[in-house]
Amino acid sequence: MPTDAQRRSAARLLCVGWDSPEVNGGLEEMIRAGVAGVILFARNATSRTAATSVVSAVKACAHRAGNARLFASIDHEGGRVARLTEGMTAVPPMREVGARSDSVAESARVGALFACELRSCGFDLNFAPVVDVDSNPANPVIGARSFGADAAHVARCACAFIEAQQRGGVAACAKHFPGHGDTDRDSHLDLPRLPHAIDRLRAVELPPFVAASRAGVASMMSAHVVFDAVDPDVPGTLSAKVIGGVLRSEVGFGGVVFSDDMEMAAIADRMPIGEACVRAVEAGIDCLLMCHRLDRQRAAIDALSEAMASGRIAQRRVEESLARLDAFAQRFVQ
Repeated sequence: MPTDAQRRSAARLLCVGWDSPEVNGGLEEMIRAGVAGVILFARNATSRTAATSVVSAVKACAHRAGNARLFASIDHEGGRVARLTEGMTAVPPMREVGARSDSVAESARVGALFACELRSCGFDLNFAPVVDVDSNPANPVIGARSFGADAAHVARCACAFIEAQQRGGVAACAKHFPGHGDTDRDSHLDLPRLPHAIDRLRAVELPPFVAASRAGVASMMSAHVVFDAVDPDVPGTLSAKVIGGVLRSEVGFGGVVFSDDMEMAAIADRMPIGEACVRAVEAGIDCLLMCHRLDRQRAAIDALSEAMASGRIAQRRVEESLARLDAFAQRFVQ
């Protein structure tokens, strides 16, 4: 039987979404449970004014619940991935930014702009930039979200963006590790595979993540993609070889690792959500994105706390993630 402390720790490993422009009962339940953060979508707010109001209400609820470390996050990449439109500066997709003659300077300008506008709304974390290399024209999900098709160029633009956004007080997130750019399936709908040899991954997919790590990026996001050369049977989000091995040991990244949304079909259609969350934490994920359903958020907390109680998830593994999340909150949460 999990203890209250174990259930609190389990909740702390989640970042949750909800389906209302207000703090509804389900979100309040998750905040009281102790989740690490919330993520906003267009269903929560589409204007700068509305986002400011929603984030303020969320953080007030968190303070009342004794969860003052809670962060507010959003996907604000530019181009088509921009939840907020009214009152925000329209920014083209990063492919256009990366194609400019002054692409590195422009990437920094965009990062600083995003920090200014998002921080004014109360956001602590922006799930950007995409550092996938746009090497496959048939890719249905990355494409124009990437800075380009050359790994070194993507790395330069991404680092300029990251450093500028974080100087402005908003944490950045390099995604989707270790690379979603050369897939031909959308992990929202299916489970993509990347068949390349490890030398190719080190030459093309990994360099922007290595550069982002060295630039001090606060967080990275895993990809729900099978990497045949690393772990041919397991999506990257659930693979200790990918997260604990390549990201932590080879790349040397010490910040927070987020999963991509655990409710995407690449994961949720293949196993119960609770089991998937346990396997992700076992693999080394620090914080699980659960963007939609309250019942799945509850199931994740149940499964994680039960895995802690049984010893399946070691206390040390949990403490590592909690320490990273605490350091992240201390640096960025206001």
